[in-house]
Amino acid sequence: MSSNATMQRAIVLNSRPVGAPTPDNFRLRETPLPEPADGELLLRTLYLSLDPYMRGRMSEAKSYAEPMAIGDVMVGGTVSRVLVSRHPDFKEGDLVLGFSGWRDHALSDGTGLSKLDRNMQAPSLALGVLGMPGFTAYMGLLDIGKPEAGETVVVAAASGAVGSVVGQIAKLKGCRSVGIAGGAEKCRYVVEELGFDACIDHRGADFDAELAAACPDGIDVYFENVGGAVFDAVLPLLNTSARVPVCGLIANYNATELPAGPDRLGLLMGNILSKRMRVQGFIIFDDYGDRYGEFIEQMGQWVQAGKIKFREDIADGLDQAPRAFIGMFNGSNFGKLVVRVASE
Repeated sequence: MSSNATMQRAIVLNSRPVGAPTPDNFRLRETPLPEPADGELLLRTLYLSLDPYMRGRMSEAKSYAEPMAIGDVMVGGTVSRVLVSRHPDFKEGDLVLGFSGWRDHALSDGTGLSKLDRNMQAPSLALGVLGMPGFTAYMGLLDIGKPEAGETVVVAAASGAVGSVVGQIAKLKGCRSVGIAGGAEKCRYVVEELGFDACIDHRGADFDAELAAACPDGIDVYFENVGGAVFDAVLPLLNTSARVPVCGLIANYNATELPAGPDRLGLLMGNILSKRMRVQGFIIFDDYGDRYGEFIEQMGQWVQAGKIKFREDIADGLDQAPRAFIGMFNGSNFGKLVVRVASE
């Protein structure tokens, strides 16, 4: 395994976004390719995952993880090939899952790296259906949502990396699966390809009424990853003892102030009380890291059997990462968003 590269390219945080991220918030930095010392290895990034949580890391606001500093390499999950190894646990040519961030090469001491099948036919899946998004869908729905046969499960961003898996697992558990997505094409895909019972376009003028019609028996589990107007439509449909796993709120990530309109906190808390609902947030690896093996065994079986389908939206080249990331917040991607940093 060899590389002719002499420079390492990385995309760093150039400035903090105010509202939606812009190209000016990112900067390409080139530095000489590092040489691994004893106990280290040099990685060549093949695929980079782009995910909504990265927007929060660009902000100084307090959260579950420390914010990036100006000049830091943008964070992100990666699939990489070991170019040079001076580490006893890794060999040249190994395929590894890690967290190298937005760069084409990285130096590592092995911390946080997991070996993949070095001949894996579709390594990018380790960043999607067989990775963090799939794990998020699996544990959030099954451990917090606890769906039972005959119940109605609703998930927003239903054509995305997490939502698409949530709805399909719900069907495997005998539930009515209702998706919410942006646009007719995505809704058709969710129903015709993924097998959901219905999918409602949140951009439609009659969204609230159409969602209610698709859930004639109310909503037992709502997998929350969007928030905003979508949750406003969901809230009155939630049944007594409904469960709401909360893994994201992408509609709010670029907000610079509280939304206009009346204070709805009392309405939300009143529903939680009167309907005895369970609303629980979770951070997937912090809360469920010890169950990753359980997930990968079951999801691997489902994917191999064709019971879970998936779609990837692949951008080519590290320099395309900012554009693709910015587009994610207006729904430009269709499926799991991945950057192909290098081809083999």
